[in-house]
Amino acid sequence: MSGEGLPIRKITISREDLYRLESDVWSNEFASVKLEINGQQMDALLRFRGGHTRTYPKKSYEIRYGSNHSQILHWNAEFDDPSMIRNALSFKFFNMINVPSPRTRHMSLELNGYPHGVYLEIESVDDAFFKRRSIGSQALIYAVNDKANFGLYDPETDQLKESLFEGYRVMKGSDETKTKLIRFVKRVNQPATQNLKSFLSNRLDVYLYLKWLAGAVLTGNYDGFEQNYALYEHTNSGKYRIIPWDYEGTWGRNCYGRLCGSDLVDVRGYNMLTKKVLSYKSYRQTYRKILSNLLESKFTVKTLEPIIADMYEKLTPAIRDDFTRKWPFSSFQDEPQVFTDYIQERRAIVQDELKNWNN
Repeated sequence: MSGEGLPIRKITISREDLYRLESDVWSNEFASVKLEINGQQMDALLRFRGGHTRTYPKKSYEIRYGSNHSQILHWNAEFDDPSMIRNALSFKFFNMINVPSPRTRHMSLELNGYPHGVYLEIESVDDAFFKRRSIGSQALIYAVNDKANFGLYDPETDQLKESLFEGYRVMKGSDETKTKLIRFVKRVNQPATQNLKSFLSNRLDVYLYLKWLAGAVLTGNYDGFEQNYALYEHTNSGKYRIIPWDYEGTWGRNCYGRLCGSDLVDVRGYNMLTKKVLSYKSYRQTYRKILSNLLESKFTVKTLEPIIADMYEKLTPAIRDDFTRKWPFSSFQDEPQVFTDYIQERRAIVQDELKNWNN
């Protein structure tokens, strides 16, 4: 199996450490490894990452390396995606519509000298992410499970949450970071008055939020509204901004790789913050304009088909030889048509919905 044309990453790990990781796939404990990138070998740390995918035979990894292990990479097996490009295409699309999102590249992994298949290397959302883009960030919060719905109630129990910070994890910030988000969620759950609109305009980058919402709605990421995103506080404005994360279940397939309808995701999206933002006519009009513009420009077969074809051209030789995947090569070959069908169907659904909006 060759990673023809793709960058190669090499990991060397002791049998004892590998066995220790595999004996408890839900552990977030790291193991010391040797990492080789572009011919340069260095010390690094490795752990398993992901949700339900941790039980799969092909694992996804988080890698930490560099000074104080401060540099982070995510290697996704994309085991459920027959195309292996759904995450990559989604983040590419978000960057095209000026919603800062992780950069990606496909790579081949060697583990202890043996080929380990094709992976998607995903940039971490951390301090380095913001520095590369010259974006000021004074706090960073991950939405780690579906309790991060900006609501008062636990989505699983329908009971009031014990803490409005459930579902979130502070990655960077001060003692005030958690308190400020709890206060924000409390305000979001108040009646949709002019006072709340003023609060939202002061504490949320509404335009960026609506662009993110449009991206999530168009790509069809059902899991992206109540988890799988990051919030950061923009330094100059003090407003919350949002970054997408984990978009494998998109473009006509869910997060388990099953085909799903192009109408799976409501055009108005989900979560309490979305509901409150779209309760104001001016924000609905802005959102409608964003969607309409994207349907005319970026979210078209004409725009996206060449991007898909380019990704496929680079990936095909490596995928053909990759025996670690659960999907046959024929499924990979057939998948561009799934993308095309989804884009055409999704466009029609959103266009029809927008025609029926009164304001």
